[in-house]
Amino acid sequence: MHITVSGKQVEMSDALRTRVSNQLDLITGKYFDHALEAHVTFSRARSFFTCDINVHASRGLMLRGEGEAADANAAFDDAAEHIAKRLRRYRRRVNDHARDEASRERPQKARQYVLRQEDEDAVPTENGGVAQAAVATYATVVAETPSEISELSVGDAVMRMDLADQPVLMFRNTATKELNVVYRRSDGHIGWIDPAAQG
Repeated sequence: MHITVSGKQVEMSDALRTRVSNQLDLITGKYFDHALEAHVTFSRARSFFTCDINVHASRGLMLRGEGEAADANAAFDDAAEHIAKRLRRYRRRVNDHARDEASRERPQKARQYVLRQEDEDAVPTENGGVAQAAVATYATVVAETPSEISELSVGDAVMRMDLADQPVLMFRNTATKELNVVYRRSDGHIGWIDPAAQG
């Protein structure tokens, strides 16, 4: 597995890089024959360190863990434990996914965009004056990433959303072949949008 370890305003020692690589190989090796790549980013926020781990485990399967602690090693341990906990929760389904992935159809390609909010401060009025408006637009694209829309069961979609620590996931439902969305609700439950289930 190709592992990239980087730091934002953090000095990265060779010992820390080696420890990160060995630990991630150990964690992913329990579940995947050949995990593809991992990006580990350390940063410092006031008096503590943060660690963000993103693992591309297999085609279409991403894992994410975040941690923070008083030192970089402990922050990594915290983030790695989040990933390990999610993998333990979904152990059987992750192993099934890794075995079945080769026989599945290629996922549909898509793009994800992050839009910046812009306030329209002044709006012309009919009589030529200017009025203040509280209307917010989201016209400027600040980030764009390639994405995939996989064909999944609802349970597998929830698993992938949880493993990647994402708030929302779009997928093509294996039962209906329609585009569906699962998302994390503010009350802690999971929401599911299925346009095929119209009454």
